[in-house]
Amino acid sequence: MPAAVSFKGVSKRFTLHHERPRTLQELAIGLLGGDKGRTEELWALKDVDFEVEQGETLGIIGPNGAGKSTILKLVAGIMRPTSGEIVVTGKVSPLLELGAGFHHDLTGRENIYLNAALLGVRERETKAKFQEIVEFAELERFIDVPLKHYSSGMYVRLGFAVAVNVDPGILLIDEVLAVGDEAFQRKCLAKTEEFQREGRTMIFVSHSLAAVKKLCNRALWLDKGCMRSIGAAEKVVDEYLEAVKGEAG
Repeated sequence: MPAAVSFKGVSKRFTLHHERPRTLQELAIGLLGGDKGRTEELWALKDVDFEVEQGETLGIIGPNGAGKSTILKLVAGIMRPTSGEIVVTGKVSPLLELGAGFHHDLTGRENIYLNAALLGVRERETKAKFQEIVEFAELERFIDVPLKHYSSGMYVRLGFAVAVNVDPGILLIDEVLAVGDEAFQRKCLAKTEEFQREGRTMIFVSHSLAAVKKLCNRALWLDKGCMRSIGAAEKVVDEYLEAVKGEAG
């Protein structure tokens, strides 16, 4: 079977703009004078190569700014690489920014259909999953209340419930197992373990190294956009911890 996700020589560059004009007058003067402001190139990823096999759970670890979330956004199609090739085989469900696309003036019910549509799910499929989504989010009493009256916890629970109940082939998880209270966190963890038993593919970004060891078959260690190590989760996590201890003196 082809790999679920394949990265071949992938790099991603961002251009940072410093000293942006604060007014239209400053912008006009800068353009007329040929001054477009100081810019800086930032390479979030540099020549990254890896594959995620069908049914595998890959953990991605590293310090802040290492490029972990950039990889997830490239897999989800939110971004395009500057160079290299990315091949994704299967339907992707990203748990990156939960509730992205929700409309605060619409009810929870209406937002379920809206968010599912943004994830590429047909209306009849959402209708079949609707009750399961509501029960998972524990929002039966509030499903016809506008989102602007939801607490932050209710908001992210609804986002998580939609994402995990739209039959994902490849699940992208970015630090979202910490949403809600402790009971809901356990429910989220149980759902990911259920996906593993079903043979679904997952890419899991987390600063919780214990969770990476527990959930992941393999781990990828990123540092400043470069691959430092990839292999068995426990081995790579231990290498990362040793490096962090060494840097701390």
